[in-house]
Amino acid sequence: MLIPIGHENMSARRWPVVTLALIALNTIAFIATHSSIQQQESELNQVEAHVLLLSASHPDLTTTPEVQQFVSSFREHEPDIWKELENPHRKTIDDWDAKTRKLDDAFQLQGEMDSLGRQYSELESSALTEKYAFVPAHPTAISYLTANFLHGGWLHLIGNMWFLWLAGFVLEDAWGRPLYTVAYLIAGVAALQIQALANAGSFVPTLGASGAVAALMGAFLVRFPKMRINMMWLFSFRAYRFQAPAYTLLPLWLLMEVFYGSLGTNSGGVAHWAHIGGFLFGMGAAALLHYTGLEQTANKEIEEKITLKADAEISQAGDQLQAGQVDEAIATLTAYVAARADSMDGYNLLQQAYLRKGDVPKYQEAITRLCQLHLKNRYNDAAWQDYEDFIQVGGKTMPAATWLELCKVAEGMQAYERALSEYDKLAATYPTERQAIMAQLSAGRICVSRLNRPQDGLRYYEAAAKSPVPHLDLEANIEAGLREAKAAMAPTGAATVAARA
Repeated sequence: MLIPIGHENMSARRWPVVTLALIALNTIAFIATHSSIQQQESELNQVEAHVLLLSASHPDLTTTPEVQQFVSSFREHEPDIWKELENPHRKTIDDWDAKTRKLDDAFQLQGEMDSLGRQYSELESSALTEKYAFVPAHPTAISYLTANFLHGGWLHLIGNMWFLWLAGFVLEDAWGRPLYTVAYLIAGVAALQIQALANAGSFVPTLGASGAVAALMGAFLVRFPKMRINMMWLFSFRAYRFQAPAYTLLPLWLLMEVFYGSLGTNSGGVAHWAHIGGFLFGMGAAALLHYTGLEQTANKEIEEKITLKADAEISQAGDQLQAGQVDEAIATLTAYVAARADSMDGYNLLQQAYLRKGDVPKYQEAITRLCQLHLKNRYNDAAWQDYEDFIQVGGKTMPAATWLELCKVAEGMQAYERALSEYDKLAATYPTERQAIMAQLSAGRICVSRLNRPQDGLRYYEAAAKSPVPHLDLEANIEAGLREAKAAMAPTGAATVAARA
């Protein structure tokens, strides 16, 4: 089982209030309706089963137009099951079926059908799914909206809300709250309409936010195609983690939905065509918002609002530091960076405040975050200075991904000995992380191509080959490094033999 657990940009400029509100509304709606829907569905399903059994075995019986439409639709969409129901030698499914099959009086049989027709009408008129879920055979205007906030079970809800969070909060940050809200709601409508077109006449209710969420996934693909998604693969009671860009994972998911959708109307109880329709709508919406300039306009407005607020809070914190109110400045800045996690100005002041207070652990946390932001924005010199300041106060280890980027900065400055030292420490500190094997490969490359130390390079490549970190995708790089190191050592060996001769 593959589960997305995050992506590279798990932060936003503002609180994602619309995404959080959507999650809250879906959760509240589920809690308020789940037990009623379960009970009503159970009762309605039983009546529907009895209607189908009686209609198949006694096609001459008359019934209400609603029941007749239901039976006709079922016979059209499920011909194999209908053929089995017509079989006089089929198995009995319950006591009602056993009792009814013994009846041979036409009047009694018609009375049974009339009773089922009344029960069907009563249950259908009162059932929440009939009122608020989306039924392709008879869609209502309100169901295009309400169906997106109903769910069939806890796993259904949790899965949809998790995907809504992962894709939603970054799109809300990119598009702004009004555009994001409108796009989400229209996406839900579009997804349900595609489901209706693919399953015309079906009486199977469609409910859940997955169509609208699929639209967010499609928009995410267009808007952030290269963003790496953190995945967890659960296999044989073990969990493996890896990263892959959105442009590889999301199209694969879409192809799977197309495949399963082509197998049946709602294979496995999943509305695959709603997912497909939503995904394609989201891709189109993202492209439209970008090329019409609406996204850029919304983004400019967001930046203006944030900048005005940021200037006031940064200024306030600066005044507090100048006045010696260190704790007050820390409180102001902590609240500020919590709301705007990518603020370099905020973290720059915060690390100064912690340094003035003498809180070394907090200072190290703040300067680590500042270093990460400098790396993210390609301010490599500033990031390296952050690292030097971090070491100056006794810092030993950076997060593995950040440390690897810093090693690359040192290499870019042609400080190869320092880069090699940092790669070495990184690999020793995080031996079970993927960054360790990447560090060993880089260290081997530096030794062979920059420092003329092929024997050390060979040692690093051999360590990478023996790494406990899964590295099937790096085998070719390791083998190439081993060959290069051995080839670089060969002339030295030949010269030694010649000298002895």
